[in-house]
This record gives sequence, C-alpha cells and structure tokens, in this order.
Amino acid sequence: MSGRSDFDVITALVPYGARVLDVGCGDGELLERLVIERGALARGLELSQAGVNASVQRGLAVVQGDADADLAFYPDGGFDMVIMSKSIQATRRPRKVLDEIARIGRAAIVSFPNFGHWRTRLSLLSAGRMPVTRSLPVAWHETENIHLCTIVDFVALAREAGFTVEQIVPMENGRAGRPRGAVPGSANWTAEEAIVTLRAPTAPR
Repeated sequence: MSGRSDFDVITALVPYGARVLDVGCGDGELLERLVIERGALARGLELSQAGVNASVQRGLAVVQGDADADLAFYPDGGFDMVIMSKSIQATRRPRKVLDEIARIGRAAIVSFPNFGHWRTRLSLLSAGRMPVTRSLPVAWHETENIHLCTIVDFVALAREAGFTVEQIVPMENGRAGRPRGAVPGSANWTAEEAIVTLRAPTAPR
C-alpha cells in the first residue's frame, strides 16, 4: 500500500500500457507504481529539484519544469492520460493548466483536497480561521496551496475547459468511498479529498 491513499485509486484507474504524464510528480512514487503495476509509458514533470533527483534515482523519466509554463512545450495528443495528484491547487492559473492538459492528453485524473468538507466549513464557522486538517495540514502562510477549491468548484472549472466529468471518487479518512458519476452530491460535504476522472474534449467516446 502507498503512503498516499489516493495513489492506490489513481493506479487502478490508469489503463494498462497507457502513455502517462504525471504533472507535479514529486519524488516519483506514483510514477514508479504506474510503470511497475500498469506497464505505463510514464514521464513526469516536477518543479522541485529534490523531487526530480529522487525520481531520477528511481530510474524514471522526469524533467524539472513548471506546470503553469512548461506544459505548452508538450505535443498535441501526446499522452493517453495526464495526472495531477494534489498539485492543481498549487498552480498559479489552474484554468490555463487544464486547457493545456486537454490539448496534450486524451483523459486526465486530478486529485485535490476538498475545501467544502464539513470539518473545513465548521472550522471557518467556529474559529473564523483558515483550517488545518488532515488533508490541509499546513498553516495558510506556509502552504503551497494557492487556489483551494471545493469539488463543485473543480467540476465547474473542468467543464468550462471542455472536459467531460466521468467519475468522482470521494476520499475520507484515507479510504475511497463509492465512486460517483459527474454530480458531486453529498461528496462535496463529506469528502476530505476527491479524485476526478476527465475525458478531454477531443477524445473519442
């Protein structure tokens, strides 16, 4: 089992042998799993030099780059699947990033902390301060998260970018809940994190 519970779900969602780009791949843990368990032809893009070094030590094809600027250098339709695992909220322009993902990938998997979770709402209501929770463990002035959102927010943005939302997997207490369709429903209240699968506008049905 992974130290990151969303990695188990994401790994299972990637088709065997897929061409994958992991944007914000960190130390390469997920990318390595995709290569070993799913036979993926996997590449990574990572901002931090430490993450790139750790990934390369795993024998992975990872380059240093910024999702906000460097996705533009990837070719149209170059990947079957683009993954952003807990990194979309750390980008400066999430909509632009999604537009680039729609161009270079046939499908996408995006995971992120859900700012609509009931504990987050309660913390804001009772204390009037930005919450520190299991899925948002760092104080507001130290966090890398600059565009926090709810599941409803992300689904709306993905649709604006032309994606079809195929599935929402809510995560609570480190466990995956029952997959939802394209409508978040109660998951916007109960999920600490969400994993959303998207089909790009140019991808065949």
